Amino acid sequence: MRLTDKVAIITGAGSGMGEAEAILFAGEGAKVVATDINKAAVDTVVSKIKEAGGEAIAIEHDVASRADWEKVCKETIDTFGKLDILINNAGISLPKPFMEQTEEDWSRTYSINIDSTMLGMQLALPLLEENNGGSIVNISSISALVGMAGAGAYTASKGAVRSITKAAAVDYGKKNIRVNSVHPGYIVTPMSAPTMENYKDFFLSQIALPQLGNAKEVANAVLFLASDEASHITGIELPVDGGVTAK
Repeated sequence: MRLTDKVAIITGAGSGMGEAEAILFAGEGAKVVATDINKAAVDTVVSKIKEAGGEAIAIEHDVASRADWEKVCKETIDTFGKLDILINNAGISLPKPFMEQTEEDWSRTYSINIDSTMLGMQLALPLLEENNGGSIVNISSISALVGMAGAGAYTASKGAVRSITKAAAVDYGKKNIRVNSVHPGYIVTPMSAPTMENYKDFFLSQIALPQLGNAKEVANAVLFLASDEASHITGIELPVDGGVTAK
């Protein structure tokens, strides 16, 4: 198994890509700290992991709260004794035309998408240093790489995730801490499924491959970057987009 005895915090693990990552990581031997604002949802995910023989705990977590991050990191160390991996997966999108986006829209989007990433790294990095290294994977988006209509705040926030990833990779490489970003494209999840179905022909016209992506495909990319197989990879942006950014 690729993550035997590794301890991983995964945010937004109650559904979609976060759920897929949590289940996959546990199946690969990781001890998973699964967090989500929706406690009932993340409890269900942890139950699935335990039923399959894996090891995990569920924590209710507002990723925009430093106090909640402190709680998550403390409970991780109290339960498992160390931290090897952080997956900053939680995020939101409030799609609106650029001129209709309010200051509140921008503030909320930035709070959940980029402030949470900064807070997570600030609280996790000292623990990874104590552990003599580790891996951080931040979930960005193809919108950080190409322009997308009707998603100004989301695009800006995910661009910031891409940039802060590179900055941290440079700052912490000498401490054996790798920091990379994954950039999903048109991925079908419980949250995105209605939109994907309503505009399926358009989305398919944008990609090189003949199908939309799924959460497991993103999770596999995140697993690779989190694992020791990617031991000489840091600061990269890995699109999982069916070829949208290849055009």
